[in-house]
Amino acid sequence: MKKKRSWAEPYKIKMVEHIALPDYEQRLKYIEEAAYNTFLLRSKDVYIDLLTDSGTSAMSDRQWARLMIGDEAYAGSKDFYQLEETVRQYYGYSYVVPTHQGRAAEHIISKILIKAGDFVPGNMYFTTTRLHQELAGGTFVDVIVDQAHDPDSDYPFKGNVDLQKLESLILEQGADHIPYFSIATTVNMAGGQPISLANLRAVRALSRKYGIPIVHDMTRVAENAYMIQQQEPGYAHKSIAEIVREICDLTDAATMSAKKDPLVNIGGFLALNDADLFEEARNLVVVYEGLHTYGGMAGRDMGALAVGIEESVSDEHMKARVGQVQYLGNQLLSAGIPIVKPIGTHGVFLNAARFLPHVPQDHFPAQALAAELYVDSAVRAMERGIVSAGRNKQTGEHNYPKLELVRLTIPRRVYTQSHMDVVAESVERVYDNRDRILGLTMTFEPRYLRFFQARFEKIRAEANAQRSARKREPVAN
Repeated sequence: MKKKRSWAEPYKIKMVEHIALPDYEQRLKYIEEAAYNTFLLRSKDVYIDLLTDSGTSAMSDRQWARLMIGDEAYAGSKDFYQLEETVRQYYGYSYVVPTHQGRAAEHIISKILIKAGDFVPGNMYFTTTRLHQELAGGTFVDVIVDQAHDPDSDYPFKGNVDLQKLESLILEQGADHIPYFSIATTVNMAGGQPISLANLRAVRALSRKYGIPIVHDMTRVAENAYMIQQQEPGYAHKSIAEIVREICDLTDAATMSAKKDPLVNIGGFLALNDADLFEEARNLVVVYEGLHTYGGMAGRDMGALAVGIEESVSDEHMKARVGQVQYLGNQLLSAGIPIVKPIGTHGVFLNAARFLPHVPQDHFPAQALAAELYVDSAVRAMERGIVSAGRNKQTGEHNYPKLELVRLTIPRRVYTQSHMDVVAESVERVYDNRDRILGLTMTFEPRYLRFFQARFEKIRAEANAQRSARKREPVAN
């Protein structure tokens, strides 16, 4: 019988950044000072940082070299034209408007296309995307398949659009009140889940039938392409680059946070095929970001981004990137830890509702779990549940999502398999002592995107007992 050969990452390490593990008393102090919000921790106090994969990747030697020859001309930088050529080559869009990051592109396209009273259907919301749509006067409508809201479902393409939901919305509201379909590859809030090409082609057919464009959130498009290659019939022998181009060719415009797939620490762009929309976007970028040939980016960063796009569609790179995520996910599954299934592409998502079934959702179980994980090991994760979901803009009440998750987000080319082992062991320890976690109350809430800056305090055992007693009291007639 042939012995299975070991596999290694397709790179070697040239530089290291030293990290330190704070002791237990320090960790208790730091999380209390951060008001139990991992976003408010200082990075120097974090041992393994899985808060986000946004802007936290390790750049390659080619990218670092490209920084050294950046053209910082205010107008007409050669790096802009290289970026434009690279976007056209790998993604196929005709026009590029550089921005400082993806949310700036979301702001510009929302401002151009959405009018008050419009409805924007999409395959599950993302926080900044939905906010820009709402600020422009629109209402986001979730048309993702039902399996996406079930963390235990093994459905391989949870990013798919429910075509019946989408067409029903069009018929109910009228195509004139739907400025575009908002389609993400992959779906972050569902656990990094991909959309299939078969489903995207069906969405494209509806787009053409009703004359509604598709705006593509392409921040992790190469990761989505990898999942198509691995799981969708007919794509096993196609390259990541070929599948990425096929995805993009089914859409009309795209917002890119280049801090994810393209392996840079800052940057993004809005990509378009329509010349008139491009002219409008080029005018607005001057107002909000900078001149149309740099947007919110330095020339050197545009150069590194162009190189990063090319590297991101490498089959070997993507195998290593998603493979590390799957390694951690399988470690946790083997230990009986409840996570979102199937394992996604950019992180492992702990199912906080099942992890802490005794903590009600309005006591922020995912937030409490992320804080407890830091206390155990100085591993920083983030909440993706009721705090991230925000409030209903009509009633002011909490939105109660079906998914209450903690995201262990893995930066690209940063950590080793040993780091993943440390994370898995820490999650197991917290799970073994989960009954001690009682939840949190929110003491400060910012107006927008509250998960970034909200502050919390621990619910004590006495307060929890009083709450349970109140629940048992009979209701007066």
